[in-house]
Amino acid sequence: MKLRHATKSDLPTLLEIHNDAVKTLAAIWTDTLETLEDRKTWFDKRIAGGFPIIVAEDENGDVLGYGSYGSFREKSGYDKTVEHSVYVTPQSRGNGAGSVLLERLIELAKQDDRHVLIGAIDSENKGSIRLHERYGFKITGELPQVGFKFDRWLDLTLMTLILNNDEAPAAYVHE
Repeated sequence: MKLRHATKSDLPTLLEIHNDAVKTLAAIWTDTLETLEDRKTWFDKRIAGGFPIIVAEDENGDVLGYGSYGSFREKSGYDKTVEHSVYVTPQSRGNGAGSVLLERLIELAKQDDRHVLIGAIDSENKGSIRLHERYGFKITGELPQVGFKFDRWLDLTLMTLILNNDEAPAAYVHE
């Protein structure tokens, strides 16, 4: 399996993976399918914000999945915290692509001088919760019935990984 940074030529495949998750999983809490233009806007915003978008490929160059992270919240006090997402093709689920992508996102967040990486996971997705626990994430919150999809309420599990032991940064002012 090979990891690389996504390019705009990957957008049709990323869109397909995203929309499959919208249709079949409780991982993305919307019923609205995106368009290629929506994915392009997402891609451009992530890249402009300095955030990574990575893809995992098989030996034939076929994309198995993608991962990224972005702002957790927009206020400057959260600048050192990011929230990540990892999605894989249906045929790649359970075959290690998600693990490889998550591991690389952790490395990139550390290199990017982030302090905390957050995963927000459908509480019924025990596989994803176990995956995150294997990489040191801790369950730090349970939000009952905050989402709705597939005709049922969904609970959200928040998991965090503290990436370093840095002291709090000196105060600074954004203009």
